Amino acid sequence: MITMSLAEVADVIGIPVDSGWSDVCVRSVEFDTRRISPGALFVALRGEQTDGHRFAAAAAEAGAVAVLGSTGIDARLPLLCVPRAARPAADDRVDDDGAGNAAVLAALAALARASVTALVRDHGLQVVGVTGSSGKTSTKDLIAAVLRSTVEAPEQVVAPPESFNNELGHPYTALRATAETRYLVLELSARGIGHIAMLAGVAPPRIGAVINVGSAHIGEFGSVQAIAAAKAELVQALPPAAEGGVAILNADDPLVAGMASLTRAEVVLVGTAPEAIVRAEHIRLDTAARARFTLVTPEGRAEVALAVVGAHQVGNALTAAAVGRAVGATVDTVAAALSGAAAASRWRMEITELPGGITLINDAYNANPHSMRAALQSLSQIGQGRRTWAVLGEMAELGSETIAAHDEMGRLVVRLGVDRLIVVGASLGRRVDATGSGTAPNGARALHLGAHLEGSWGGESAPVADVDAALEVLRAELAEGDVVLVKASRSAGLERVALRLIADRTLIADRTRPADGARP
Repeated sequence: MITMSLAEVADVIGIPVDSGWSDVCVRSVEFDTRRISPGALFVALRGEQTDGHRFAAAAAEAGAVAVLGSTGIDARLPLLCVPRAARPAADDRVDDDGAGNAAVLAALAALARASVTALVRDHGLQVVGVTGSSGKTSTKDLIAAVLRSTVEAPEQVVAPPESFNNELGHPYTALRATAETRYLVLELSARGIGHIAMLAGVAPPRIGAVINVGSAHIGEFGSVQAIAAAKAELVQALPPAAEGGVAILNADDPLVAGMASLTRAEVVLVGTAPEAIVRAEHIRLDTAARARFTLVTPEGRAEVALAVVGAHQVGNALTAAAVGRAVGATVDTVAAALSGAAAASRWRMEITELPGGITLINDAYNANPHSMRAALQSLSQIGQGRRTWAVLGEMAELGSETIAAHDEMGRLVVRLGVDRLIVVGASLGRRVDATGSGTAPNGARALHLGAHLEGSWGGESAPVADVDAALEVLRAELAEGDVVLVKASRSAGLERVALRLIADRTLIADRTRPADGARP
């Protein structure tokens, strides 16, 4: 962030300025006391298990100069208090989580907006925003890799760690940009109409990319059309083409391509369709499901060999290539950066080779029908000639589409010839819904039944109650050369399966394939 006095910070977020605050210098913002450095403003948030206000003393000891919060603290630090009742800086599009954090998050957004505005005006900062129903984080990582190939030092590009894409992570990431930052890459998510518009207002992008529109979070939006309207808020927030605005749209997704009429920015279509300006030709996959293709642009073409896994990464890479083109990178520079980019965020098609030639694919960070389909296709590609396992859990927030979407995934497992399916949570029948007032359909159970009812299949589906039960099956049956995919929505916590397989090598039994290569 730009260096500000505490008085300036208070003025930005709209609270009375205390005497003496003009002499206090704020250099950074943190909500985790373990990351605080001297000059930090500590943001105190309330959670389900604890209250950040209780850590004000620890923040002070670490070098914090003030606290932004919603109630009193037990430390001798200036307190920028945004009372829950008053909510003076709150934005109605910031959901109140019931813990009183909405006003604090709105104040954080106001501070980020002031910092980014000053950096754009005084230092030429360029902001890039990316959204979509799936693939945002992988695409953000590829964009950052391309942009880092155009600057003198990697730290001149700021991108969010993991999926920092909501009311907390988005302004927090924006506040990491400094006078030395040339590019700020931001990921924008939404749970409803207006959320992306609000986030785009925090750090107004010059370049905006929409990857796809799918059924992720359809339970909250109600329809795919509503999801498309929410994603379009990003390109609607871009400046006109005459002022440098660039909208990068997926030509292979009709709902995304249709957003071209909704923006004042220059439209750049990407994809495999003939009308795509930045296009992939001659796509092929190697045995590890890594894509190779010819990158075609108006300025020339170059060969790309991706290090990240999955055919779906081609579209993500094209979006990153279009961003590079928009900032003036050559096609050769972009192709080299894409080819050298490794997966930067954990638990997303993260491949680990285990003892006995077992390949583990940890894609457990999140899941929706689009990403689940892509992961299963990658499993099928990587596992050619080997025994394949899919350890799957529920895809959350699909609303009335829950049963149909999970049934489809179960049937896809069969059609792709996956040998073994373990469905975690499928033995529980119906479950209590989010409100606690009734029952909700169990998508995991539907996934198991979809596979079971699909028809002729040489494989087997095992419904299990939890992670421990899944590991018990794997402990008993994993063998040399197997390939294991682990995937579910974040709420399922299936990363624990992958992490325990990696950490506890005794979970893998000492058994080998028969000499003739037949499956046991």
